[in-house]
Amino acid sequence: MTSPDSGTPVRLLLVGATGAVGRQVSMAALAHPRIAQVVAPPRRPLPAHAKLHAPIVDFVHLPVDAPWWQVDAVICTLGTKIKVAGSQQAFAAVDRDLPIQVARLARLAGATRFALNSSLGASLGGNFYLRTKAEAEAEIRSIGYPNYTIVRPSLIDTVREEQRPGEWMGLVVARALRPLIPKRYRAVTVERIARALLEGVLNEKHGERIVESEAL
Repeated sequence: MTSPDSGTPVRLLLVGATGAVGRQVSMAALAHPRIAQVVAPPRRPLPAHAKLHAPIVDFVHLPVDAPWWQVDAVICTLGTKIKVAGSQQAFAAVDRDLPIQVARLARLAGATRFALNSSLGASLGGNFYLRTKAEAEAEIRSIGYPNYTIVRPSLIDTVREEQRPGEWMGLVVARALRPLIPKRYRAVTVERIARALLEGVLNEKHGERIVESEAL
């Protein structure tokens, strides 16, 4: 089996680079010897880097013919919360519709590898949040990427810019009780999630891989 550290160079499209997981993916990808370039279209400017191309993009009106869609692989870490988005419809637009649109445009431009940051418990039979995550997984699957990785973390152990007191307290409790919590439901660091996503697109073997939270 080919090591993630060896093989052909990869040009990577990263969407969601300004989020907690996306920032970690960006740092890891820019430092990785196999990543030739990171294309990370943000809503606001990113710090310059020799391997980074960061065209400012209006995600409501994606430029379908932009040359930067021509990449080898895509990592999608887009995500929000219903309370932050303001409605279920707005949440679904970010966590389902936008990742699907990105996946389609990149695949049409030739990308063959896709890694999606999803959620523990994603299921078409779940609540609205988990159903939306599962719908994104399923629709991207239907696009036909030869190499498709889905990462399903539990609670993400990180400090967010918009973090509310309840979320902070939840993390405090999760950290304190970590030894008593089943591995599947323990909080997961952004470093572990980012590593799984990056390893997914660097894997030379075709097929679908689902990385559940207990494996992170």
